[in-house]
Amino acid sequence: PAPPGPGCRAEGLGMPPAALPGWLQPGHRAHLSCLCPLLPRNRGLEDFSARLAAGPTLQHFLRNASPPQETCPQLAEEPEEPEPYLTSSILEKAGRKVYLETYGCQMNVNDTEIAWAVLQKSGYLRTHQLEEADVILLVTCSVREKAEQVIWNRLQHLTALKSKRLRTQAPLRIGILGCMAERLKEEILHKEKLVDIVAGPDAYRDLSRLLAVAETGQQAANVLLSLDETYADILPVQTSLDATSAFVSVMRGCDNMCSYCIVPFTRGRERSRPLASILREVKVLSDQGVKEVTLLGQNVNSFRDTSEVQFLSAATPGLSRGFSTIYNAKEGGLRFAHLLDQASRVDPEMRIRFTSPHPKDFPDEVLQLIQERHNICKQLHLPAQSGSSRILEAMRRGYTREAYLELIQHVRDSIPGVSLSSDFIAGFCGETEDDHQQTVSLLRQVRYNVGFFFAYSMRQKTRAYHRLQDDVPAEVKRRRLEELISVFREEATRANRAMVGRSQLVLVEGPSKRSATELCGRNDGNIRVVFPDTEMEDGTGSGAVVRAQPGDYVLVKVRLVWLSFPGGSRVFGGGRSKGWGQLSLFVCAFLCLQMNSEHKCE
Repeated sequence: PAPPGPGCRAEGLGMPPAALPGWLQPGHRAHLSCLCPLLPRNRGLEDFSARLAAGPTLQHFLRNASPPQETCPQLAEEPEEPEPYLTSSILEKAGRKVYLETYGCQMNVNDTEIAWAVLQKSGYLRTHQLEEADVILLVTCSVREKAEQVIWNRLQHLTALKSKRLRTQAPLRIGILGCMAERLKEEILHKEKLVDIVAGPDAYRDLSRLLAVAETGQQAANVLLSLDETYADILPVQTSLDATSAFVSVMRGCDNMCSYCIVPFTRGRERSRPLASILREVKVLSDQGVKEVTLLGQNVNSFRDTSEVQFLSAATPGLSRGFSTIYNAKEGGLRFAHLLDQASRVDPEMRIRFTSPHPKDFPDEVLQLIQERHNICKQLHLPAQSGSSRILEAMRRGYTREAYLELIQHVRDSIPGVSLSSDFIAGFCGETEDDHQQTVSLLRQVRYNVGFFFAYSMRQKTRAYHRLQDDVPAEVKRRRLEELISVFREEATRANRAMVGRSQLVLVEGPSKRSATELCGRNDGNIRVVFPDTEMEDGTGSGAVVRAQPGDYVLVKVRLVWLSFPGGSRVFGGGRSKGWGQLSLFVCAFLCLQMNSEHKCE
């Protein structure tokens, strides 16, 4: 700062130093030096106030307090300890291998691929064998208490593994990534002393640096949420090179603030990827032979690309009739209908799905596009959560039972034969037996094809945690959950029996887990189909006989329908994803009619 000018003393203002505002205290030498030419000695407070009112503007003070860069040479910074960034010598010395485990939703599967892309670029190697790993990273879920308990239990096993590490081996590093890292960062670092790094959903770019810090023996964390991070410039590395399907993240975060949901607090505010980057990724996947892409987002159909100025003048679509939001309408931007249209044009033989949507964001143009475009799957996920308008209001869902049922009817009128799935929560705060029975009746009335059911688990930071009481006993939650599952199974069996005797176009995924002599895949409605692995015509009319391979489209005739309630694990890449309360339909097709790897989804 500049030295004070002549006569620049606090008492020259006619005021004791203690009476001066903070920015006029004697210690603020730069500010006083600017004022000195304007303040004659021994002037009264009135004279000072009058002169101050007619004095210089804020810009004058800023110019004097911060001299232009060209007139003030850059001072040499004080030497600091170098940041322990990851260097090639570290990698070459240890040959670091990373093992990734994924828990939770499809977004976490995609996050795993992003994290691996970052680490691969930094020179890490990938292993699918836990015993070979030098770094173990868990991509976690925090949506329910049970999901977090799974991670705590897993950490006990991994930390025991770490303590048994041979001294001749490189130290084993353990990291927690994703939503649980964001929500319980301090508890993880303090409770589990053997956890080396903690990285939130918006900190995957920082993984290499965090691991480098861990190499020095320190714990490292980055759980800062971002207003603009979408990882648009990072091409996820597919965990399975021969996969027939892939996930593409199109937006992150959620602004809905449902009272039960932790997602806005672990994933942050909504922000969408630029459309161009999404289409490039879909094209890359098509070139790699992927036959099905699922567009992902916490509220995927609220997609809004504002990356270019001209997009801001785009028309704003309305909400579904009878639906509302807690926030004002967001003007401009390319919307989900445009994304869906462009993504489905990249490869007409690639199926397009999307999840998870909010029922409020289904304007007619989206429904019409789904109906018209042959490769956009005729399957919608419409999370209801409850069949009681009173509970829906407490959940801050933005609609009533009546508005939801009206949307269901509109969807079925617009997309004949559409397959519907939904989410339900049993035992939310204040739920009475009458509220529960209204949810039961909604299940019977809508008759979903697929359902996901969960007992309510209160989460800290949510509105329900601060404003409501978790007053439904655990045993009541369990009973209501079991009743919802039972009713769903009954109604879904009736709904899916309509496929018996009909032909379904199935995308082959691979061998069935039921039998080595069977294959499995999914139809347009995302229903799993199991069928014999037999020779069949190739569909070209040449009479050639072939066997179906993953990525082929197979035409099958359905002979039997049954429901399965998997309570175990689903494996993704090098790890596993726990699923609880998830119901899916399995269709057994005993007669294969035709197969054609070039078949369009018409």
